[in-house]
Amino acid sequence: MDDQKKGKPSLDDLRAFAADSIDGALAAKVFQLFDSYEAAPAPVGRWQDKVILDELPRGASVLDLGCGEGELLSILIKTLNVRGQGVELDPLAVVKSIERGVPVLNIDIDRGLSDFADQCFDYVILESTLQTLKAPLAVLGEMLRVGRRGIISFPNFGHWRVRFDLGLRGRMPMTKGLPYNWYDTPNIHLFTLADFLDWCSAGGAMATRAFGLADGRVREIDAADNLTAEEVLLFLERPDNSGQ
Repeated sequence: MDDQKKGKPSLDDLRAFAADSIDGALAAKVFQLFDSYEAAPAPVGRWQDKVILDELPRGASVLDLGCGEGELLSILIKTLNVRGQGVELDPLAVVKSIERGVPVLNIDIDRGLSDFADQCFDYVILESTLQTLKAPLAVLGEMLRVGRRGIISFPNFGHWRVRFDLGLRGRMPMTKGLPYNWYDTPNIHLFTLADFLDWCSAGGAMATRAFGLADGRVREIDAADNLTAEEVLLFLERPDNSGQ
């Protein structure tokens, strides 16, 4: 009863759904995923920031699109001595960034990055923002025009729990990584890891490194992670930038 009050499918619900909808091997996998998901600890802080901090070289030039209050850029500037520039639409967040000592411009990235020349940054970061944009492909193009490399993270709407919330409960998904109701979510373009990799394969970009958050752990992604990764982080290059 408690599970039903919370709107969470019980294991009996899942078994009944699996028996009608999917084969035994996949059903066993789903039950295993459900158990590990419920038992997994919530990640501490923004896990993407630590991966970026570990991967970026010292002294790089970095543009952070949708930098919020400048937390990540502040860490990168102090720890790696990067030459950082933030871009943020929210004026209150801009003030917070400046208070942190982070240079920031009040720009709507959906309108483009015409203030920046081609390849003027070593890295352009777009962290947990792509799914909130009105023109995501245009912003991706600008990101890889302005930067020699891109770093992007987003929630994976192909995660198995998202699928079950829609398929079993008939409700818009709410997970640890997507804690929003349908009426207050900032996410307006929903896509999966597989969708994004399809765009890369079609010539949009080359994914050189990829990490995922699965079962509360951060690791390099594998072939099953369109189902198992709740959030992903990819390092990108333009196809014509390889080897540079």
